[in-house]
Amino acid sequence: MPAAQRTRPIVLNAFDMNAVGHINHGLWTHPRDRSSEYHSLEYWTGLARELERGLFDGLFLADIVGVYDTYGGSADVTLRESVQWPINDPLLVVPAMAASTRHLSYGVTVNLSYEQPYLLARRFSTLDHLTRGRVGWNVVTGYLDSAARAMGVDQQLPHDARYDRADEFMDVVYQLWEGSWDDGAVLRDRARRIYADPARVRPVRHHGDHYRVEGYHLCEPSPQRTPVIFQAGSSGRGLRFAARHAECVFMSTQDKAATRELVRALREEVVRAGRRPGDVQVVVGLTVVAGATRREAEEKYRDYCRHASPEAALAHLSAGAGIDFSTYRRDTPLIGQHRSNGIENSLRRLANGRPRYTLGDLVEELALGGRYATAVGSPHDIADEMQAWLDEAGVDGFNLSRTVVPESYTDFVDLVVPALQERGLHKTAYAEGTLRHKLAGRGDRLAESHHGSGFRHAAALPAVRAA
Repeated sequence: MPAAQRTRPIVLNAFDMNAVGHINHGLWTHPRDRSSEYHSLEYWTGLARELERGLFDGLFLADIVGVYDTYGGSADVTLRESVQWPINDPLLVVPAMAASTRHLSYGVTVNLSYEQPYLLARRFSTLDHLTRGRVGWNVVTGYLDSAARAMGVDQQLPHDARYDRADEFMDVVYQLWEGSWDDGAVLRDRARRIYADPARVRPVRHHGDHYRVEGYHLCEPSPQRTPVIFQAGSSGRGLRFAARHAECVFMSTQDKAATRELVRALREEVVRAGRRPGDVQVVVGLTVVAGATRREAEEKYRDYCRHASPEAALAHLSAGAGIDFSTYRRDTPLIGQHRSNGIENSLRRLANGRPRYTLGDLVEELALGGRYATAVGSPHDIADEMQAWLDEAGVDGFNLSRTVVPESYTDFVDLVVPALQERGLHKTAYAEGTLRHKLAGRGDRLAESHHGSGFRHAAALPAVRAA
């Protein structure tokens, strides 16, 4: 909606990974890039402080389990070009960043297909405590067969079956986060030696198709209890999962009109799930190259492109599409020759409606090493493009992918943030409170209409009162 009609600022996240390469591949070779320092705490705490200076809502950390080994039938290009490998655990850098900031929040990707709900619930409760309610979970079910093999199975479950299992996983963690401990359970009564009231803590007993859990949640209630739930599925089954669970949905699309249709479909699913359309916010991936002037930005873009690796980007896309692009000629058409609906849909999103879309077309679009929508220009050029995404695609905000680190984020903070603030699109100060309250303005806890709120313990048990 136009800036004058917006009731809340845009959602603005940095999009990153605990790795050298993320979305725009090859830029680790740029002389000013510091992404190869990803394994130091100073790298992460410095980045967090820079993002907080720009009043970013959060740092959204992607993750994968497994490696990209489809291109060329091996992981050679992936390793040479550091295509999201090597990669460290994203959860472990969050406490240090949270200690270095006051407001910046952290959305962390965890693949639930290879986790147990009982222990993952404890890890997120711990993070929610340590960050004082500034953590979210990007729920993914995975898409790499290399991850399945590494975890001891021949291949992944089929797409929809992964989501069926994920629904049950979520029901278990909601029971742990929302239902095991009452709000008044923790007394910390030194005089009577009662830390927690046993009458207000109960075990979870879940016997399902995929999980069997009997036990108490190990953590006392954290500020949000359930972390803010992020999700990125765009298939029909993925949208139904998002409508039930997500509070913020990430879309990695390139076309505004197609994105608007996807946003419309999502909001219709949200209503069918018994929630309000605005209960889910949508952010879209965007790459920004900003300069003080358009000419300066275009020169910077050309400089970045000289260090980018389209081949590394193809290795990344090969794994997602399930196609070995190294076997294709540049004039090979990509549409209309693949039997898998999932693969065909992935390619159609890349083609943006062009019936004869070839590998050569794709390579040209990977000039910066990635396939996200890219905005290049002056601060006002960038603000115009971001405004167009809000107005034409109906999204609520952006995940900004990095190029040269930390330069790309520093440029955005120094140049683009003031232009967005002039238009009333970006906040001028942080609100107090947890991530959930900052995003929705309705408190720290899950909304009553959210599926997870139904797992709260409803019985009014008598409490042991503090002296």
